Amino acid sequence: MVGRRRLLGGMWDAYRMPWAPELFSAPTLRRLEEKWQDELVSVPFFDGLMTGEFDALVGSFAQVPELHHPVRGRIRGARAFEAYVNETQAWLSQREASVENVEVVVGERGGFGEAVLHLDGGSGRVDLPVATVADRRSDGRIGELRIYFSSWPLTGRHANRPPLLQPDPELRESDVVAAYQRALSAGDVDAIVAAFEPDGYAREPAGGQYLHRGHDALRGFYGRLFSNDGGIPLERCALVEDERACALEYNVVRWGKTELPPAAGVAVYVRGQNGKLAAARIYDDVSPPFD
Repeated sequence: MVGRRRLLGGMWDAYRMPWAPELFSAPTLRRLEEKWQDELVSVPFFDGLMTGEFDALVGSFAQVPELHHPVRGRIRGARAFEAYVNETQAWLSQREASVENVEVVVGERGGFGEAVLHLDGGSGRVDLPVATVADRRSDGRIGELRIYFSSWPLTGRHANRPPLLQPDPELRESDVVAAYQRALSAGDVDAIVAAFEPDGYAREPAGGQYLHRGHDALRGFYGRLFSNDGGIPLERCALVEDERACALEYNVVRWGKTELPPAAGVAVYVRGQNGKLAAARIYDDVSPPFD
């Protein structure tokens, strides 16, 4: 059964992330199941958008559609959501997009998914990592959907995004994710590198060409991040996790010695076989306060 498909390795069995398959027409569902070569218990975000079955998308929400987009901002209501779906379909078609699904996790009250869009750009193909996070009702329907990506791969510029959520003082990460956050806040290069598996990697929001794998590469990457006289303390807002992976939504408010306008982001952390981080994938659009 497809639902939480760990396309980076292993099985997945999540529920409704984000679109409910029973709302799609039988021919569309058959076509998607042929693509996935499995019975679907959820329809991935971009696969659902490209079907053109607007009623199925709207019906996946508990009430009126509500979505927060990095460029368009808050999209609420069926008419605004339909305009977003139509524009996104046209944009993906114009860019001859292909979708690489990466990770999906669903909990009782929320879920997240990751994909990389491979798009036509001005000088060749462009990779755009995208994360979606959903608040869910008890019946599995979507309460609110938040989308995260960096504008850097598309425009060569950052567009700092205002906060979507307020910090939660009660939020507590577990095990190695908590250790990573402490090291990130303190600007402790040794501690943050020690949180990773030997072949673990961190990927910047700009995509795969900004991927740092192995302890030596990670040391160089985090050393540069902490070169502004300190770490990056995050306002931690919401967490979705299972035993293997988690998504932490946050606001960036300070980078080393520099106070920043609060900016929204999400990071996905994947645990490896030894309990340390196999991956840290970052989705925000914060401009570093240094060259």
